[in-house]
Amino acid sequence: MPDGMTVCATEQCHLSAVTELAMLIWGGSSDELRGEFAAMLSDESRLLLVAVHQGEVVGFAQAGLRHDYVEGTGTSPVGYLEGVCVREDFRHRGCAAALVAQCEQWARERGCSEFASDCELDNTASLAFHLGIGFEEAGRIICFKKSL
Repeated sequence: MPDGMTVCATEQCHLSAVTELAMLIWGGSSDELRGEFAAMLSDESRLLLVAVHQGEVVGFAQAGLRHDYVEGTGTSPVGYLEGVCVREDFRHRGCAAALVAQCEQWARERGCSEFASDCELDNTASLAFHLGIGFEEAGRIICFKKSL
């Protein structure tokens, strides 16, 4: 992780930067995302962390507790990495790994013995990242829908 970088809980003042980063990976409505992130600040079953370098948010990670079935797991609840994103100029420097490690610790403290995540089938960068920080592939699915 770069010198001078810290990982900490998200505060109200970080929400604009977190929303901007989240738009890079999920798109959608910035107002909706910001509202969702604001609600997480008081939800003990969800975690929102930021990586800060010289006073500026350069990354975030979102995790939660899942009580429903999670692919490849056998316990409940399961800590779940919902998303992680680091500004391009801070990638490949340990920032995302540090964020995820804090998410894993948070899940352990809440009684989880497993931690899971997902990525799109064609997101090879995310797949490589997950494998590189110790995740193992649990399965692959293709989701279907149709209008009624």
